[in-house]
Amino acid sequence: MDLVTLLQSVPLLATLVKSALPAAVGAGMGLGQWLAALPPCRDHTFDSATYLVCEADPKHYSIELFWKDPDGKLYQSLHNLRNAQQASGRTMLFGINAGMYHPNLAPVGLYVERGQQIASAKIGAGTGNFSMQPNGIFYLSGGKAGVRATKDFLKRPPKVDYATQSGPMLVIDGKLHPKFQAGSPSRKIRDGVGVRADGVAVFAISNDVVTFHEFARLFRDELGCPNALFLDGSISSLYAPAIGRNDDFWNLGPMIGVFRRGG
Repeated sequence: MDLVTLLQSVPLLATLVKSALPAAVGAGMGLGQWLAALPPCRDHTFDSATYLVCEADPKHYSIELFWKDPDGKLYQSLHNLRNAQQASGRTMLFGINAGMYHPNLAPVGLYVERGQQIASAKIGAGTGNFSMQPNGIFYLSGGKAGVRATKDFLKRPPKVDYATQSGPMLVIDGKLHPKFQAGSPSRKIRDGVGVRADGVAVFAISNDVVTFHEFARLFRDELGCPNALFLDGSISSLYAPAIGRNDDFWNLGPMIGVFRRGG
């Protein structure tokens, strides 16, 4: 880090120290641990709603999917996932739920973990958000992140290291999902993921209840993502204890964990 960048970061670092360090220390983190665990996240306001936005460039961060531990036991919560990674010597900067799942916590639709396909893509009609066509797939392939509508993905599927299917798509090639209405009465906490043209994966979770239309506009108009995917609604969770963010719903299915490369 050069001197100019360091000086520019001082106000932000001071704010983080004041707001998040006490919680981190309370959780048993020392200053060095806290600094190493700081996630690439920031508070963001758009159209009077507030969000937590986390940006992860796959060149510098490892973005991985998790469902069961090496012994086949379900992780079930972001807290459990973080503890398991910590026990293996890894620092999870943040975790977020990775889409929808069945009552037994098995993923709905395509799910690939460490190159192994665990569940196949779901393309049939159905009810609920997942089946609001087009739905889509968030994936990591060869160190690059992507979001594509499911049918487009399946026409020329890449070899992927990780993939999760969810729905609906929020933004498709720069256009909002055709079924979203600006005046919709459906307002919920929502989380999702988009990928910018420069390949950076952008995760966002709303602090306020928002419509699909508002959430999709955040990704397209504010965060610069030509393609973005809805992950979940009411149980949307993001876990980043270094900044005091501890959404910790129990009985989650697949989850996304983000780690600093070489850290």
